[in-house]
Amino acid sequence: MRERSRAREWALKVLYAWETRGGDLLRILEEFMFRRRIGTERQPYMRRLVEAVAADVAGVDREIQASLTNWRLERLSAIDRAILRLAAAEMIHFEDIPPRVSIQEALALAEKYGTDQSPRFVNGVLDALMRRLDGA
Repeated sequence: MRERSRAREWALKVLYAWETRGGDLLRILEEFMFRRRIGTERQPYMRRLVEAVAADVAGVDREIQASLTNWRLERLSAIDRAILRLAAAEMIHFEDIPPRVSIQEALALAEKYGTDQSPRFVNGVLDALMRRLDGA
């Protein structure tokens, strides 16, 4: 499981680079895979996560936006938005990962990379998303 946590961290770095630089998300993923020293055991899950976001970024963003209260997605910090996209894509598209695992992993990333308020905010948004998905 630790390898998946590290893969999520690398995937977050890819999404953050895409958020801040723009361009093609899959090209940025390939740059990371080529230029960074990412353990081979982490690469498949990292790729799976980033490709899930790339394939459905509009749908993932819609689900996040529907779970935000009095916020617009574009007003969030780039790191919080990247964390939410990563976890939301996992919750929406990965049936083999329990939603609570996705939320806990997102909280760990928010604690490490976000602001003091990020973990609580991320938890609230993802909990709302999980409830919405369960009701769907």
